[in-house]
Amino acid sequence: MYTNMTNSSLRAAITVPSLRQRKTDAAKIAVLTCYDASFAAHFDAAGIDAVLVGDSLGMVIQGQASTLPVTLDHMVYHTAAVSRGLHAPLLIADMPFMSYRDVPTALASASRLLAEGGAAMVKVEGAGWVLDVITALSERDVPVCAHLGLTPQSVHKLGGYRVQGKLADEAKRLLDDSHAVAKAGAELLVLECVPAELAARITGEIPIPTIGIGAGPGCDGQVLVLYDMLGITPGRRPRFSKDFLRGHDSIDAALTAYVEAVHSSTFPAPEHTY
Repeated sequence: MYTNMTNSSLRAAITVPSLRQRKTDAAKIAVLTCYDASFAAHFDAAGIDAVLVGDSLGMVIQGQASTLPVTLDHMVYHTAAVSRGLHAPLLIADMPFMSYRDVPTALASASRLLAEGGAAMVKVEGAGWVLDVITALSERDVPVCAHLGLTPQSVHKLGGYRVQGKLADEAKRLLDDSHAVAKAGAELLVLECVPAELAARITGEIPIPTIGIGAGPGCDGQVLVLYDMLGITPGRRPRFSKDFLRGHDSIDAALTAYVEAVHSSTFPAPEHTY
């Protein structure tokens, strides 16, 4: 296994129960996406709380137009690579498009991500029929992170990458779905591109931690795509992102600045919210 000989080895490992305790203690959770062992080791040293191997790798690693072409094999490969660089952070792996289309498929996919990839939690998008998947996984002791709001695997149905929950009926559905995924057994909830006021209400009402990305400062934690956070994603950077490398002389300094900004609630600022 990859050995990280830094002070990060002195940190206690972040667990699913300890993330829930963070919510109870009102201690913010800093999350970043990661796709390889080398960056993972730097994340560990910087004090990142949880690492998401996102299917965003389809866009930022593979150069795809969306996350849809990412396969389960891709996710297992990258999750395993990241796991070799980590000690303390909780490792979460995205379940890619159609890898959880029904309960048997979801169980088989999650098994690979945990057993072969080394993940401690899997992430699925949506509610509705996905609730059966969340329940089946959680009943078999597979920790689940739910994902609501802008769900990239549904980009065609949504009509693009747009803020979700601005209209009253959309907001009510998001609030109801948030309660539903928590009741189904999800341990964590990512809220993406959701108005800050709605995200704060959801965070206050459900018992599990919320992780925001473009969902305002009221969430229990924040997540960014690594390449957005370092300012190296080609093209226009999302409004909710911030280039933490600017003003710092190293990637390590940028990572540390991100962790400190999330933990101190100075990120996201008003200009990063909807």
